[in-house]
Order: sequence, then C-alpha cells, then structure tokens
Amino acid sequence: MSPNINIVLLESARGDDRFVPTYGSVGAAGADLRAAIDETMELKPGDRVLIPSGIAIAVPLGFEAQVRSRSGLALRHGLYLPNGPGTIDSDYRGEVGVIMQNGGREVVRIERGDRIAQLVIAPVVQAQFGCVEDLDQTQRGAGGFGSTGRG
Repeated sequence: MSPNINIVLLESARGDDRFVPTYGSVGAAGADLRAAIDETMELKPGDRVLIPSGIAIAVPLGFEAQVRSRSGLALRHGLYLPNGPGTIDSDYRGEVGVIMQNGGREVVRIERGDRIAQLVIAPVVQAQFGCVEDLDQTQRGAGGFGSTGRG
C-alpha cells in the first residue's frame, strides 16, 4: 500500500508546483527533488553544498524518505550525495535539503528548478537491541570488507 505523503511548499517554492516531487515514469522508484535556489550555484570540483528543495514533508510512522543521487548527474557531471542515501525520519518536519558534492573535474552550474536528487519512500522497522555474552556462529564469522571474495 502506498503511503500518503503530505508536503508543504516553503517560501522559496511557494506558488511553483514544479517543486512538488513527481515521478518521471510509471515504474520510477524515486520522485524528483528540485533546487529551490534564487541564484545560480557553481560547484567547483570538490565543493560540497546543501541545496534546499523548497519542501517540508510528513513521512508516516513506519516509513522513511531516502534522498538519493540522480544517476545522470553522477555519470555526466560527477555530482553525488556524500551521505547518500540520506534518511528523512518520520518525525522530521523541516526543509528537505540535499547535500551535494562535485566529484568531477569541471565546474557544474545548478539553476533554480533543476532536478537534483530523488526521494524514495521506504518502510522501516525499529529493532529491539539486547546485550548477550556471545553471538551465534556463522560460516563467515567476523570476516568483513571483501572477505567473501569476488563474484
């Protein structure tokens, strides 16, 4: 079942429906977020900035919103989200921001209304944590960071 996500267009986006997240296709998992900036931003190689989306959202309990990179921006310009995916918790009501970094070799310009990220709504489960003396044994054990080899 698809959750209903209420949004508020903030001052930087008010009256401009293009800032309402939209899916690019019937099968799209992520809805587009846009840059709610007044002036063009230039990201030099290595620069990291917080770009406002112009929206606040109410994610229902039991879900999260994930902010993810757009593959085309990553491929063509080297733009990525260094904390991607970023998580928006169900109790957060502030503006959705996109932390973006230029990992490319050229300056990239971001204009008002540019699609900068994707918003994916996903179910979450909160675990119950308990302390024990030992963990159950597995074939892998404590091997990590490449210990299962290459497939």
